[in-house]
Amino acid sequence: MSKVRVASFSISVDGFGAGPNQSLKEPMGVGGMGLHQWAFGTRTLQKMFGRDGGATGVDDDFIQRGFENIGAWILGRNMFGPIRGAWPDEQWKGWWGDTPPYHCDVFVLTHHARASIPMEGGTTFHFVSDGIHAALDRAKAAASEKDIRIGGGAATIRQYLQAKLIDEMHIAESPLLLGTGEPLFAGVNLPELGYSVAKRVPTEAATHYLITKDH
Repeated sequence: MSKVRVASFSISVDGFGAGPNQSLKEPMGVGGMGLHQWAFGTRTLQKMFGRDGGATGVDDDFIQRGFENIGAWILGRNMFGPIRGAWPDEQWKGWWGDTPPYHCDVFVLTHHARASIPMEGGTTFHFVSDGIHAALDRAKAAASEKDIRIGGGAATIRQYLQAKLIDEMHIAESPLLLGTGEPLFAGVNLPELGYSVAKRVPTEAATHYLITKDH
């Protein structure tokens, strides 16, 4: 049976999934790129960027596992780009260039409708303006028997958590403090919602937590 998953989502020790003041220049907010230092040097991400080498081991295993058996993604609008409000034109097609790393259907939550965008490498961006449940229904149909990955950002993950729609969540806690930004778990009572920590794996670069929903 397919699962709804969060994978390789990085947070700071003080719980922020992005820094403040996200923009075209600072897509992860001020200081936010530091959250992902544990991942950038892994073999899986280096290969994704078209480079040779990279580290293997526990961090790379978590990155690789996050891409296995994924049939569709769901992203919040901020994960797709820095534009707010109505789309001024059709020019912005995401942060990733002509060949995004998803290679499947990606459903972007937005309040402003837009035509789907087919990209190279099998990715097609679809824009869903009627809420998280509609996006999940469409993602499940596109994924068939495969899993759906909720890519973020923090507000999108919170909405799916509060609706008890996430089955499994891998969080990587990076050893830094942001002080402010986008808090992942603000207003979310995970035990009350039926979630618990199934696994904790520390490495030199991060501490990995696997959080699952009790069925």
